[in-house]
Amino acid sequence: MARPWRIEYEGAFYHLLSRGNEKRDIFIDDDDRGMFLDTLGEMADRFAIDIFAYVLMNNHYHLLIRTQRANLTKAMHWFGVTYTTRFNYRHNRIGHLFQGRYKSILVQNDAYMMQLSCYIHRNPLRSGIAKRLAEYPWSSYRAYAYGRLVPAWLSTKLILEQFAGEGKEQCRLYREKVQRYSKEEKELWEDFRHGCFLGSKKFVTQIRKTHLPEKPHDEIPGQKQIAGSFEPKIILRKAADILHCDLKRVVKSGRLSGLEKDQRDLLIYIIWKTGRLTNAKIGELFGVTYSSVSHSVRAAQAKLKKDTNLRSIFNIINSQFKI
Repeated sequence: MARPWRIEYEGAFYHLLSRGNEKRDIFIDDDDRGMFLDTLGEMADRFAIDIFAYVLMNNHYHLLIRTQRANLTKAMHWFGVTYTTRFNYRHNRIGHLFQGRYKSILVQNDAYMMQLSCYIHRNPLRSGIAKRLAEYPWSSYRAYAYGRLVPAWLSTKLILEQFAGEGKEQCRLYREKVQRYSKEEKELWEDFRHGCFLGSKKFVTQIRKTHLPEKPHDEIPGQKQIAGSFEPKIILRKAADILHCDLKRVVKSGRLSGLEKDQRDLLIYIIWKTGRLTNAKIGELFGVTYSSVSHSVRAAQAKLKKDTNLRSIFNIINSQFKI
């Protein structure tokens, strides 16, 4: 079974979603909803989680959170198991409550979190279970829109401070933002990338550099998607700049010697080490045979062991592209 890619670091923002098993309800009555929120507050306290927004629907929920520690997996495992145990005990049932693993979207910054809060607060309207958001009690909307019924564990400051004024004025501006937000939702999801990121291309590139393993896991589609998103030609162009070599000559010339050969061998090794292309594909990229690629890889490996200056240059390239 495919596994989601959980990227964890201190101060990470997430949009979380989980559905009931076989799309069944995860709340039978309001006591269940109250129990869910109590459990959410316990998670916030125990695992140092900032909870910015929530909405409880009949068969799923949405959360906006920030992890003060790099502990999303531990926190959500505890939360899922604890609520399921309490729900099962209360209703004299056994078995899974949620449908597989929860979905997590890594969010770039607080500006996106504000947009997401509008999106999740409008869920009751989109689904038709409420005609006015102010009448729906099982979301954090009223805490933002009117400053009412704010649980001790709910953090509204991060989002409300993005509006001018303070207090009631911020609440009024937030209400107006949510009321017109249906026209802006499409723009928000234009920055949804690879099924697990919400942010700019630069943000995704930074995550790839710092969190993508050397070889993407076959059972984690998110890793393979983001790994496949890089362009070999872009890597070669930037690596050639660092090496101070003529990329066109190094790539297109059939026979090279001396420094130019070392540079081409290293460039071939850089692409080979990503594990994203076969030797035949790398050969097509450089205009050489697949067997020449193997020779270049071995030559570069041997050279890197002996030449400390070349190894330093390779380390610089490696740090930029997570090779």
